[in-house]
Amino acid sequence: MVPKYKHSGVERNRLKRRLRELTRLDVLPDLAPMDLVFKVLPVAYARDFETLRAEVLQAVRKIVR
Repeated sequence: MVPKYKHSGVERNRLKRRLRELTRLDVLPDLAPMDLVFKVLPVAYARDFETLRAEVLQAVRKIVR
C-alpha cells in the first residue's frame, strides 16, 4: 500500500508499479524467501526510477547484513 500524501491515483499507481518492478528484478532473485515491507515517504513520488532503485537496494543491503 502506498499512502496518498495528497497525490493522485495515477501517481500512486506509478510508484507502486515501480516498487513492484524493482522488487521483482533486483531484490527477489538475490534473497531467501522473506516478507518485505517498504515504508513509502512523500519524497518517493519525486524520485526517478534509478534513484528509487539505488535507495531500495541500499535498504535491502542493510537488511541482508
